[in-house]
Amino acid sequence: MKFLVLPLLLACLPLFGQSTPSQVQAVLEPHLGSPDLVAHELRQYLQRKAPALPAAKDARQWTAEAAALRARMLREVVYHGWPREWVDAPPRFEDLGPIPAGKGYRMRKLRYEIVPGFASSAVLYEPENAGGKMPAILNVNGHVGAPGKAVEYKQKRCINQARQGILALNLEWMSFGELSHPENVHWFGAHLDLAGANALGLFYLAMRRGLDYLYERPDVDRKRIGVTGLSGGGWQTIVLSSLDDRVAVSVPVAGYSAFVSRVERAADTGDLEQNATDLLTVADYPHLTAMRAPRPTLLIYNAEDDCCFRAPLVKPYIFDRVLPFFRLHGAEGSLAWHENTDPSDHNYQLDNRQQSYRFFTTHFGLPAAREEIPADGEIRTVEELSAGLPEDNLTILGLAKQLAGRIQRPSTPSAVQRGTLRETVRYRPVAVRHAWASGNTKSKGLETQSYRLEFDNGLSAAGVLLRALAAGGTAPATIVVHDAGKQAAADPVSERVNRGEQVLALDLLFTGDAAPAKPGPHLYAQMLATLGERPLGMEAAQLIAAGRWLRESRRPSSIRLETSGPRSQVTALVAAALEPGLFSEAAARDGLSSLRLLLDKPVAYTAAPDLFCLDLYRHFDIDSLSRLAFEER
Repeated sequence: MKFLVLPLLLACLPLFGQSTPSQVQAVLEPHLGSPDLVAHELRQYLQRKAPALPAAKDARQWTAEAAALRARMLREVVYHGWPREWVDAPPRFEDLGPIPAGKGYRMRKLRYEIVPGFASSAVLYEPENAGGKMPAILNVNGHVGAPGKAVEYKQKRCINQARQGILALNLEWMSFGELSHPENVHWFGAHLDLAGANALGLFYLAMRRGLDYLYERPDVDRKRIGVTGLSGGGWQTIVLSSLDDRVAVSVPVAGYSAFVSRVERAADTGDLEQNATDLLTVADYPHLTAMRAPRPTLLIYNAEDDCCFRAPLVKPYIFDRVLPFFRLHGAEGSLAWHENTDPSDHNYQLDNRQQSYRFFTTHFGLPAAREEIPADGEIRTVEELSAGLPEDNLTILGLAKQLAGRIQRPSTPSAVQRGTLRETVRYRPVAVRHAWASGNTKSKGLETQSYRLEFDNGLSAAGVLLRALAAGGTAPATIVVHDAGKQAAADPVSERVNRGEQVLALDLLFTGDAAPAKPGPHLYAQMLATLGERPLGMEAAQLIAAGRWLRESRRPSSIRLETSGPRSQVTALVAAALEPGLFSEAAARDGLSSLRLLLDKPVAYTAAPDLFCLDLYRHFDIDSLSRLAFEER
């Protein structure tokens, strides 16, 4: 058995002197580099991989390319891992009756199914005296907290849309309003990824159901359907209206930016769903915006937004670079821009609402609505708009657990499994380009050298190499990796040194001295994943490269791995499974018995972003990784 679980520290065997944890701690404590350096390396790495918007050359060619991108995005990203019968299911809405309304419109409570067992709610605003088929607008929501769909500015918007002769559907959003639940926090989308279903799919289905409902209503003009929303609602707006050609008119408000903006400014990084795994392997947000051409699209941003996506900073990438695609169709006027300066913060207040009214009514062929009809006295409470959801309603985490429970892993040859693992963690080998020696010690029978390992992809790791002076040049080696960084690894390092081994205390990407501070590792992990990278695979590649460097520079008779914590444990198992023969064994302290514990405990994405690798639990668990790494030999 080559994979060992070490619940307690083994007794030290002082064969080659008596290094003490305190002596070792003094060597491991100094920082080898800075969080700012790590952040700079990551930003440079991300910028090099940012997808560029192609030049706008021919309307017919771009229309065909946009259709191909749309199909790929839905097939390869959005619906990855989702049961086809859920994706293709017709809209299932329940009408729960009327709500008292004001003059010129009616209101009804609705409840609908996102996926089986997971319901949401909505409010429908109907024009009072509508005749014939009418236009409709899907109003999606952002991060508004407890009010959810009852938030004041959204109610005013829907009321005015109905008074303008437009059917308005106001959707609840997961984690807010009636869907407020600790297990609906959006970070739990990562747990869906782990179970094999791209988290973007759930968010997409939740909003697409509303579009399906409007499209199927006999009183709706299918050629006059729009979508709008603020912040997370702005993100939903551009995603849905770019990937579904049933959306005629789109008004996203302060909801997204180009990837380059997110790399430049931490405030623009966005949330897990906005940086959905593999999204940018198909298209970035400028691509999605250009895919709207020539359909009418109004982009609203705020000049001094106190959240994100400030208008002057995102405009060069989102509007200026996209306008030529509308010009190809002779539809330059169909892409509009509005920069809000009153109140100028993160808002969908009066100025922005009036801009949206004017745009929708104009492109729906209605009398232009330029002024909002006051509705302050008609705002309903959260309770008045509540439709009521089942007590056993699923949550994002609950759905992830359900999907995980369906997993079956057929037995396959090791070579096939290893290929699956390479693809799952997107393994790309790296090599140590240069080992920057930054310091050394030699006293009391202990010799150490400190390094920053620069890899040929521009990223780096940090480590300290230690050995007893009496140890031979080809003494066996142990690489020690600790979830809390090398500074926390003094005990296991001291023990292995006292056994006469060479020991490399190593900080891999996102750990210890190789972790960025602002933004934190979980935000960079999102951005890597949306580019198609996998932090887990990148860390495993660094560990393999460090092992090869150690083998070539120190000639140990063998190299073993010793880890503390679940992140380093899984990284070590993945590395050993990808490169059989490099490591003689792996020993883990405080590790996982199963990846399922990430769901059942549950472990927060922010605490271990590298472990939430799309499809990892779908294909592997701790026992199968261990067998693949060692037991076949």
